[in-house]
Amino acid sequence: MIRSAITISLVPELRGGPFVFWDDLDASCARAAALGFDAVELFFQEARSVNAAEVQAALDTHKLSVAAFGSGAGWVKHKLRLTDPDARVRRRAIEYIARFVELAAQFKAPVIVGSMQGRWDGGVSRQQVLSWLADALNELGETAAKHNVPLLYEFLNRYETNLFNTAEDAMAFLRMFHTQNVKLLCDLFHMNIEERDIAGALRLVGHKLGHVHFADTNRRAVGFGHLDVAPIAQALRDVGYDGFISAEVLPLPDAETAAKQTLASFRQWFRPG
Repeated sequence: MIRSAITISLVPELRGGPFVFWDDLDASCARAAALGFDAVELFFQEARSVNAAEVQAALDTHKLSVAAFGSGAGWVKHKLRLTDPDARVRRRAIEYIARFVELAAQFKAPVIVGSMQGRWDGGVSRQQVLSWLADALNELGETAAKHNVPLLYEFLNRYETNLFNTAEDAMAFLRMFHTQNVKLLCDLFHMNIEERDIAGALRLVGHKLGHVHFADTNRRAVGFGHLDVAPIAQALRDVGYDGFISAEVLPLPDAETAAKQTLASFRQWFRPG
């Protein structure tokens, strides 16, 4: 069964980004639960700073699960990327994500690799950059496999990376891996920019679909833009997707309204009646 989730950020440096609830984990979990969400997607500064017992207590109190852990602070705050020309930075980036994998495993949740993939800037060949990324995701995928959770790779729009921007290209990249434990995160906002046919792209991903970011064309809650959701919802049903639909959206006009609109859209398309 497809389940709903909403984002909570505890990273000050991410403020202004597409995260609905902020700062207070317990209060944010309380609001998510009161509105009717099934899970939360969590963003922390680094895994070492997280008290897993406190996170579990908040989840238990509010009867929520973790949909995924984000690693975006690795780039925004710590300037770590898996394709950095400096081998020491690449190793630190891998270790940073690996620690999140170890944390996430305690909650049976995946870890997202999005902005930490970096980009090709021409200082070295594109082939070399992609080789570094493949090596890192292979290693992290195997680390995640040892903990019985998948690793999620998010392909982004052209303004955020020039590595992979479409589902087709990301799928071709995944076929190069020796690990089978990396799945794709499909973000509807990025896909609206890059895909000719979002529903067709989701069908192409098929069983490799590991997570969905539920966002409208303007990065606001679904229903506040002009995304055509009907074919997307049908495609997800057709491929048998049974993971999370998570609102990584701007908290506009405010967090409460964005959350309520997200849940209304989720129920309309995935829990009708």
